[in-house]
Amino acid sequence: MVHIHPITLANATLFREIRLRALQDSPAAFASTYAREAAFDDAEWARRVQVWNGDQGIGFLAIDEGVPCGIAGALLETPAQAQLVSMWIAPDYRQRGVGRSLVESVVAWADLRGLHLITLMVTSVNESALRFYERLGFTRTGRTEPYPNDPALFEWEMARSLN
Repeated sequence: MVHIHPITLANATLFREIRLRALQDSPAAFASTYAREAAFDDAEWARRVQVWNGDQGIGFLAIDEGVPCGIAGALLETPAQAQLVSMWIAPDYRQRGVGRSLVESVVAWADLRGLHLITLMVTSVNESALRFYERLGFTRTGRTEPYPNDPALFEWEMARSLN
């Protein structure tokens, strides 16, 4: 059974493992690259855990029997708004509610903080992600920006109001 856990120093190894798997599996879904993050040392991974489990952000892992199978995080952008980041589900776990559980964990965190809006960016070629977020109440804002790793692509901004 899949359980959702906050990212902490205690599960930093699983965080690193799932993040690198995500970057390999879906390189067009992230602003970073596998080559860049595979070179991070332990101190950098510990720093990232602190960012994803501190005053400015949160991160969650989906774990099935000790194996990480999904990841999602949120970073504060303003006192009223956070951005959902680094969302990824292992292929064998897609369409099984894991993504919904991760997003709802981020939403619950945002609600506890009194935030009013969650935004995210989706690469223009990722139609399944666009539909997934729409099912969870996100809508396109009309804002786009170039995808950092491929100038031929762009990203859509999507948002979901809270409260």
